[in-house]
Amino acid sequence: MQPQTNLIPEVKHIVVRFCGDSGDGMQLTGNMFAQLAAEMGHEISTLPDFPAEIRAPQGTLGGVSAFQVELGSEVYTSGDKADVVVAMNAAALKVCALGSHFNHPQAHFDEAFSLFHRNAIVIVDTDSLTDKDLEKALYHTDNPFTELGLPESVQIVPVALTTLTKEALKDSGMDNKSVLKCRNMFALGLIYWLFDEPMEKAIHLLEEKFKKKTALIAPNTKVMVDGYNYGQNLALNVQQVRLDGDKSQISNCKCQMPAGHYTSIAGNKATAWGLIAAAEKAGKKLFLGSYPITPATDILHELAARKDMNVMTVQAEDEIAGVCTAIGAAFAGDLACTSTSGPGLSLKSEAIGLAVMAELPLVVIDVQRGGPSTGLPTKTEQTDLLQALYGRNGECPAVVIAASSSANCFDYAYQACKIALENMTPVILLTDTYLANGSALWRIPKLAELPEIKPQSVPEELKGHYNPALRDERGVRYWAYPGMEGYEHRNIGLERDAAKGTISTNPENHEQMVLARKHKIEQIANTIPELKVIRSNDQRPTTNDLLLVGWGSTEGHLHAAANELGCDLAHFNYICPLPKNTREVLSQYKRIIVCELNTGQFAAYLRAQFPDLKIEQYNEIQGQPFAVERIVRYAQTAI
Repeated sequence: MQPQTNLIPEVKHIVVRFCGDSGDGMQLTGNMFAQLAAEMGHEISTLPDFPAEIRAPQGTLGGVSAFQVELGSEVYTSGDKADVVVAMNAAALKVCALGSHFNHPQAHFDEAFSLFHRNAIVIVDTDSLTDKDLEKALYHTDNPFTELGLPESVQIVPVALTTLTKEALKDSGMDNKSVLKCRNMFALGLIYWLFDEPMEKAIHLLEEKFKKKTALIAPNTKVMVDGYNYGQNLALNVQQVRLDGDKSQISNCKCQMPAGHYTSIAGNKATAWGLIAAAEKAGKKLFLGSYPITPATDILHELAARKDMNVMTVQAEDEIAGVCTAIGAAFAGDLACTSTSGPGLSLKSEAIGLAVMAELPLVVIDVQRGGPSTGLPTKTEQTDLLQALYGRNGECPAVVIAASSSANCFDYAYQACKIALENMTPVILLTDTYLANGSALWRIPKLAELPEIKPQSVPEELKGHYNPALRDERGVRYWAYPGMEGYEHRNIGLERDAAKGTISTNPENHEQMVLARKHKIEQIANTIPELKVIRSNDQRPTTNDLLLVGWGSTEGHLHAAANELGCDLAHFNYICPLPKNTREVLSQYKRIIVCELNTGQFAAYLRAQFPDLKIEQYNEIQGQPFAVERIVRYAQTAI
């Protein structure tokens, strides 16, 4: 019997969610599936979603770890709801079916809250639905599907993943615990069958993943192939989905993208590579001084492994030491960076003030997470914006920019370095957990294609009579550093005389210097791109009634919402200073809705800049990315 191969008609993208215990390998499984999809030429966007607990009790609701990926073409987000779900146990099934209401004792399936569609394909490990499993996941009956109120349209695919994995590896000589760790590969093989993916490429990818643990290659390969063959041979009664562009109804995005080498890249890695590229382009050594903190630590890890690229890293004893070592590197003439998350940004604030006063180039990367305090360290938020803008003592202006996708973390890390080196200022780059841990398809650029970086230098004619107060026509002070004979000077955190560069407590001089530092930041607006309006894909005539506004990581979700609403989107990557045409763009629309994962920080910032404009706001603070459907619902119903 041939496997059923009904294709889902006219589908441009598919959302897949892998969920199970923290030890079930859901992040590895999801990453491997996403990477293969990217190598096959599909756009991807991923959402690793794991608990903050180090390890919750196995089989409990609090311990569910998940990985979601949207793939296909015209992919803007990791998806609101999954079309295909792999649930490794009863708790994972419950969390996915009930979404944010999984802790409610009377909750039933409601598509408004569920993490999968009413017509989803749900693959469940039936070996993990024992009475004990159901009790730990707080079920009240012995039939989880009925208790959850799953509609008949949900395609349940029961598979004895544990039993089948044990059977596949019965002659492997592995102990039972090691065998059970391979269950995820059986599920992955089954998903590869479902999507008609080439097993040769999948096996090669697995070999690359385990090349440093070669003993794991053979058993995991066997289990994965057995999972594929299980779907093939048993002709599972489920729609099979083909994603190859030549045969599928799903559009292949390769024809829409420029030629080049593509890969799947996570935001933290893209950020690290952007810093490396900027250092190479600028002809500077790259220095990162940082203290480990979730979810920014991977930037330190990635750069620490790049000694071959002349990268210097210091894992400092605390956040303050991390930024201070970076400032020392800036004094010495290097491209100086530090990385952190929200709590660390607050600790670094005094030292950032020193870099502002000394007018040194410094890149501060803040990977935002849920807060305040320890808060939700593995969840995403956009709640550090006002801290980045104003969270320092005195009049202390710094540039603030934000990445908007996992892939363009590379671009904005590069731009942060360019702005810092050319304007002698600290630049704060905001990313967040969603971007840092998620991944996207990325075209690897050639160094020659990247914008030129010209670090500020000191004119030869100033040799012998240089002082740190001297500035160019933009108001940017010249950069001299130790080892440059004839450019010796004193540069500290005390206010200096605007003409001599010596310490000064003169009131009028202080005001002059405050305004000079402010002007230096404002003039950067002349060099950043103007704000571009993203037009809806809708074919209806465009009106100037509604404009969605966002910043940072919400771009994909707002783009998708704008397409559904048939309206325009203005998305900000440059926040301080704002693009020069910001007022011109905003004033064209009757209704402006600023959407943020906070209580309205960017909306308040825009109101302060443009008090005459009427600005609405839509906010969510749940530790998760936006749901597109909720943005659409608000825009359609709010007055």
